[in-house]
Amino acid sequence: MSALRRELWAPVALSYVTFILVGLSSGVGGVLLPAQIDDYGLDKATIGTQFFAFSAGFMLSGSTAGPLIHRLGIRASLILGGGTFALAGLFTAVRPPFLAFLVAQIVAGYGTGIFESVLNAYLTDLPKATTLLNRLHAFFGVGALLGPLLATWILTFLPWTAVWLVLALVCLPLLIGFYLTLPAREAPPPATAEEQAERPGLLATASRQPAVLLGAVFLAVYVGLEISVGNWGFSFLVDEHGQSDLVAGYTVSGYWLGLTLGRFLISPIATRLGMTATGMTFLCLAGVTLSTTLAWLVPGAAMASVSFVLLGFWLGPIFPTTMAVAPRLTVARLVPTAIGLINGVSVVGGAVFPWLTGAIAQGIGPWTLPPFAVALALLQLVIWWLVTTRMAPASRTAS
Repeated sequence: MSALRRELWAPVALSYVTFILVGLSSGVGGVLLPAQIDDYGLDKATIGTQFFAFSAGFMLSGSTAGPLIHRLGIRASLILGGGTFALAGLFTAVRPPFLAFLVAQIVAGYGTGIFESVLNAYLTDLPKATTLLNRLHAFFGVGALLGPLLATWILTFLPWTAVWLVLALVCLPLLIGFYLTLPAREAPPPATAEEQAERPGLLATASRQPAVLLGAVFLAVYVGLEISVGNWGFSFLVDEHGQSDLVAGYTVSGYWLGLTLGRFLISPIATRLGMTATGMTFLCLAGVTLSTTLAWLVPGAAMASVSFVLLGFWLGPIFPTTMAVAPRLTVARLVPTAIGLINGVSVVGGAVFPWLTGAIAQGIGPWTLPPFAVALALLQLVIWWLVTTRMAPASRTAS
């Protein structure tokens, strides 16, 4: 933070806190699922439709964040996105009917997506943007780590809706902070007709490139695995291994802690060892496969908890490393479009695979989570190998 100008440290710090909130909202989901199933009287497959609803709102935000920034500027866009998230949380706190709850999830997904897109755009324009953005996404892991602990604690004396009330109330001072610390800057000048006409062509061109499409599918599987374990791991530990709610909540927090530590530790170590980014990713994917196999084949609740933490650790660097090598998947002119496409498709995996995980567990049993995770881990290895065969050459180390 010392490298920033004095007038920038406050909004940057607020950005970090905002990503902690985004991580919190992601981390509480799995702990709330059993309570939501009991409250609404629904099966796991039906309650899992909330993943589709949230992802639909998130994907919608991706297509509107740019125009919002263009028309309203950074400050107003953040207030709009945060206000949308807070309203969804307050509405969920009154325990709406299930269909209305799904609508609220769409709204929450939209607000979360606006938060993420606008803050990424804002920090990209600041000095030392790479460092700032790395820290920004690391704080998501901090929030995801704290989320299960927060939800488990609240559920000991309040209904599940209180968790969403807390998230909404935490969001409100952030909006005030952004209003006070960010200037009401003028929006950028309107795009020329030539620029507007070029955008569809860029997207169509990028979407026809095999390397870009493989990268998108790879991250869809990755996000699907990450969110499936994060959301259904709590139910698996309680139903299959008989862990208490408190211990299971701690284990899921350990999973997110592993994810955060992996992002902080693995890349610097790999760089010192002279590993390439692709080689580091293969190592992480091997660790993911081993961790999921341990959870499946080695009996005992203790081993299940250990394997979850290890799984999070090895999963950690995969998403940011894939984004880092995205310029090697296409020509320079298409890189921004390709990154947007890859990121958007990854959200689809975050909806489809958690829903499928719940549906399989409902029909066969909760024990199916580890073998399903093994299958996704092996699929990642195959897709990543296909991605690397289509990459352009790059620098020698993982940095």
